[in-house]
Amino acid sequence: MALTATIFKVTLQIADMDRHYYHDHALTIARHPSETDERMMVRVLAFARHAHEHLSFGRGLSTEDEPDLWQKDLTGAIDLWIDVGQPDDKHVRKACGRAKQVVIYTYGGRSADLWWEQHRAKLERAENLTVLNLPVETTRALARLAQRSVHLQCTIQDGQIWIGDRDDTVQVALTTLKRASTPSH
Repeated sequence: MALTATIFKVTLQIADMDRHYYHDHALTIARHPSETDERMMVRVLAFARHAHEHLSFGRGLSTEDEPDLWQKDLTGAIDLWIDVGQPDDKHVRKACGRAKQVVIYTYGGRSADLWWEQHRAKLERAENLTVLNLPVETTRALARLAQRSVHLQCTIQDGQIWIGDRDDTVQVALTTLKRASTPSH
């Protein structure tokens, strides 16, 4: 018997003062059986940081030709491609050829560091690629916020990010490993 995805309902209030974006989103997230709460919450964080009316979740881990999140324009062209984890460099380079901007959110401590060391030389050439790293303490704290039905608030100001529920708030620490050299949209 095949395992099915677990459905999470997230009400996400975003106050992004850096982009002047203030909006509530009702997200339905299908967590793949092999996906952890930690990875799913990094996807939620990525959604909050890049929130836009056309930003949507991809079909998930079992779909190689789609990202974790993406934003398309009205013609179907991909403006933004977001992956979470430690994707293969060939996958990332292909994404850079398909999208105007690509953002990778890595996490996992030493394994993320090793991934970056291994792929850095090839990925540094991609002008439209940004790679961000989250420390283990941050992603574990985000995972503790995961509930099947949760109301989260995310505040972004002066590059600082806070995300939380009514009981706990996580200050998100992000390290930029590579910044895109082409301007974002």
